[in-house]
Amino acid sequence: MRNTKASKRLGQALLVASMAWMSANAQAHETTPMPQPNIPQTQSSTLTARQQAIVPISAFAAAGDIENLKPALEQGLAAGLSVNEVKEVLVQLYAYAGFPRSLNALGALMQVLESRQQRDITDAVGNIPGRPVPKGDALLAAGTANQTRLSGGPVKGALFDFAPAIDEYLKTHLFGDIFARDNLDWHSRELATVAMLSALEGAESQLQAHMRISMNVGLTSAQLRQLAEVLEERVASSNARRARDALNRHLATQARQ
Repeated sequence: MRNTKASKRLGQALLVASMAWMSANAQAHETTPMPQPNIPQTQSSTLTARQQAIVPISAFAAAGDIENLKPALEQGLAAGLSVNEVKEVLVQLYAYAGFPRSLNALGALMQVLESRQQRDITDAVGNIPGRPVPKGDALLAAGTANQTRLSGGPVKGALFDFAPAIDEYLKTHLFGDIFARDNLDWHSRELATVAMLSALEGAESQLQAHMRISMNVGLTSAQLRQLAEVLEERVASSNARRARDALNRHLATQARQ
């Protein structure tokens, strides 16, 4: 059973738990995940303007840099992100950087939208989730399937045996409640996650894991290198370095397999 106190600690616990992804000797097996129409089926070597706009929004929000987040939000809306897509990114943020930064970022979005309305700028509201998120045992099954599909195989490890509650929270909440919401595709969610983790010192293992996950859902190495370029140009060289190093480590691991 989940409880309120544990849920409040989820943001930090997720960072610790994902380290097990890189060390667990998980073997892929046949699974039947829920249909995911929110995964784009075509691959590209470049990111769209909309996808690029997600990167600085996510990085500045994760760093708690509200001063630079606001112009990034303006640029993202101008690039074609809908209000609900930006909301989804900033809600997802709490799973990686905690509730305080997620709440502060959402507050900044409210201020930006109010300012744009005063300037007679009308932004597309965007879609809400098109299907209800499962509940109970169905949520656990859906989250487990999503996690398996994203990771490329079942996620197991000593950490999850040691703290089974965090395993349940990952499956039912992050990969169930959040990733089952289909009004933001998985490419966008992974671009946001990688950008968020690039802003967090000490999250290198998680960043490398999400480079792998990003490629599992169809993002290309060229697109991920472009993500690092966007970080370099629009955020900070330290973020870009972390992203490049994580991608290079993943590609080197992939080449050895």
